[in-house]
Amino acid sequence: MDLKSLWKGRVDSATERTHFRYHQVVEEGSEEGTDLSLIGFASDEGVRRNQGRPGAADAPDALRTALAGLPWHGGDHSLADYGNVVCEEGRLEEAQDALAEQVAAAYGRNSKAVILGGGHETLYGHYLGARLHLGPEAKLGIINIDAHFDLRPYDGETSSGTMFRQILDEDQKAGYFVLGIQRFGNTRSLFEAASKFDVEYMPEEAVRTADAAAITRRLHSFIDRHDAVIMTLCMDVLDAAAAPGVSAPSPFGLDPVTVRSIIRAACSHPDVRSFDISEVNPALDEGGRTVRLGAALTNEAILALLGKAPEA
Repeated sequence: MDLKSLWKGRVDSATERTHFRYHQVVEEGSEEGTDLSLIGFASDEGVRRNQGRPGAADAPDALRTALAGLPWHGGDHSLADYGNVVCEEGRLEEAQDALAEQVAAAYGRNSKAVILGGGHETLYGHYLGARLHLGPEAKLGIINIDAHFDLRPYDGETSSGTMFRQILDEDQKAGYFVLGIQRFGNTRSLFEAASKFDVEYMPEEAVRTADAAAITRRLHSFIDRHDAVIMTLCMDVLDAAAAPGVSAPSPFGLDPVTVRSIIRAACSHPDVRSFDISEVNPALDEGGRTVRLGAALTNEAILALLGKAPEA
């Protein structure tokens, strides 16, 4: 689809930037520098391999459409859209490598990056791009907001449930912190794997009962132990009432305000370089609620990465 057909909406003023919405700010991606790069990853092959419900491949364009009409609060910062990396004919690993090149190129332009997934296999390509740019010696942290560890074995093939085990198996300089883990959404073997790999995690119950300041302290403590950090949001971490359009809905998921707070706290830290949103499934959505919420949370990540997060 032509990207220009997605970036459209209401115009309150054609000249006054304080009246602008996203569709009036976003530019077509180029080799020139931009403050923030948007990259789509149109894939749900990893979800299919993980025996989930497909449909997330349509999310990048749906999220663009929902973002287009939101008011722009990023001031004079520039925003460019670099289109979609598309997973074709089940060639997931090839698509993840292509996404890695796009992410590394964004870093090379000194740009923060936001990746619009896709199934959660998006994260592996995101990670590969960060590692490609940073080199093998940098301590790279990954913050995941998710109901699941995604630490499954991958003896047969990789999927949307194996990414973190792939990373931790092969990268001794990577650290992993996940918030929102559902105790009954993960087998005992996955908790054992988390212990084996020294994964830091906060169960859903702990996130609910902790105050925002305590969560921020844990996030910043993790970030400060790494040279650079990337962040990923799996939308199935949210309560199914707020986000029904995901592959694996969570009846005891987190509320949107809590997830927004986590995104703001993490992405506002200068060492967080990029963010991805995954597992929005427009085909399963009810009234577009999940797409709209996904766009709103992406907006929060964009503003925080640009240093424009609202003060608490």
